[in-house]
Amino acid sequence: MSDYQIPDDLKAIPALIALAPVEANAFLAFNHAVERKDGLIPPKYRELISLAVALTTQCAYCLDVHTAQAARAGASREELAEAALIAAAVRAGGTLGHALLAQRLFERHRGEGTG
Repeated sequence: MSDYQIPDDLKAIPALIALAPVEANAFLAFNHAVERKDGLIPPKYRELISLAVALTTQCAYCLDVHTAQAARAGASREELAEAALIAAAVRAGGTLGHALLAQRLFERHRGEGTG
């Protein structure tokens, strides 16, 4: 299916909000709070953080939105590249951490350990 994720899907947000207005408005209020311009973390860094998270969650829509907002906030291509590689390293580190947990769980399930 070639149209699984398309940018025009973002135009359906108002319809989704109308279907669950209490929950959607709470989400939007939270989202606006974390995207505020007057926080201690400047907007450009907020967008680079958002982009790194979007890369790890692999949300195409988030990538689209936060790449655009990072560009508007003054981020450079080099900063986007560094954020992407930091996200990749952290995600790889998470894999290693879960591998350690899997080893411990494996031992537990085989009756080899007490952990």
